[in-house]
Amino acid sequence: MKKRIVQAFVAAVLVSALVVTPVFATPSVDDMKQDKEATQSEVDSLQEQLSSTLNKISELEENMSRKQTEIDKANIDLEESIVKQNEQYEAMKLRIKYMYEEGTGSFLETLLSAKSFSDLVNKAEYIQEVHTYDREKLDEYVETTRKVENLMVSLKEEATELQEMQVSLETEKANLNSTIESKQTEIAQLDQKIQDAIAAQQEAERKAREEREAQLAAAQQAAQQAASNNTGNNANNSNNSGNSGNNGNSGGSSNYVPPQGTDGWAVVAYARQFLGNPYVYGGNSLTDGIDCSGFTQQIYAAFGVSLGRVDSDQAYAGVEVPLSQAQAGDLLCYYGHVGIYNGTGGIIHASSPEVGIVEWADCQYRPLKCVRRVL
Repeated sequence: MKKRIVQAFVAAVLVSALVVTPVFATPSVDDMKQDKEATQSEVDSLQEQLSSTLNKISELEENMSRKQTEIDKANIDLEESIVKQNEQYEAMKLRIKYMYEEGTGSFLETLLSAKSFSDLVNKAEYIQEVHTYDREKLDEYVETTRKVENLMVSLKEEATELQEMQVSLETEKANLNSTIESKQTEIAQLDQKIQDAIAAQQEAERKAREEREAQLAAAQQAAQQAASNNTGNNANNSNNSGNSGNNGNSGGSSNYVPPQGTDGWAVVAYARQFLGNPYVYGGNSLTDGIDCSGFTQQIYAAFGVSLGRVDSDQAYAGVEVPLSQAQAGDLLCYYGHVGIYNGTGGIIHASSPEVGIVEWADCQYRPLKCVRRVL
């Protein structure tokens, strides 16, 4: 009996030690993805700045075009005003020449041609007005010329400022394009690094899965050997003790110690006595063969807890607790399977016909449905 228990225990320990689902941490890939998102955000912001700069350049070019049109018109106005000023000046000089430099004949003739004193006064006033008109027109054209010249200076200064702004915006545009190109290169490099990291992770997972499958096969073979030895021992015990070894559905035997306590650790200790015994679908014997839900039903029944026969019913027993708060003796419910939490992250269960009743170190070897506290 002791030999059988030792063999079953060794097989269970071997299985639980080997069948541990590895967890591959991927912080580096996540960090690279975050870096990529941050860099892409920077690129989007730079693209917005570039778009704004391009709009400013477009508006500036339109302003420069309008300003050049104003300068061209001012040049024409200046030339016209200078021409008119010169024409007026020459005409005034010519009249003065006729009136004063070539003698006073014209002036006297104009006065003497008056038919009356009133006419004479009017002619004299006209001559004076002619001089005044010439001076006023000359002053007017001089003022116009001065204004046009001032306008030309102002327009040229504004044009220079616009050109300086254009140079500044073009520089800003070039810098933004350079930065965007650099960031896009950085994103491409991050993409490649992410793909490489994912490929490396997948390869590592593949190798680990192959290794785990090989180890599981070896563990299953060891468990089968232990179960075969247990069967032989049970046969010998049966021959020695007659029919006392089996008491019906409970599968109990005088060689097994009844529950020693009422807490979860007592449940775990009691369940461990049956490690290495065979799995039989629909079976109800803890020694000769039993399935997963029958195993949990009979283990808990030894502690006065009544559970349904199938796993779907047991998933509603007791109260649900999160896995992070699971305690020894809690019921582990999966999709189509149940087992007992061993208190250290593992599971005791009737696993399959290949391995029988075993204890594994990782209760998350398959997706959990819920954890139920039934004690």
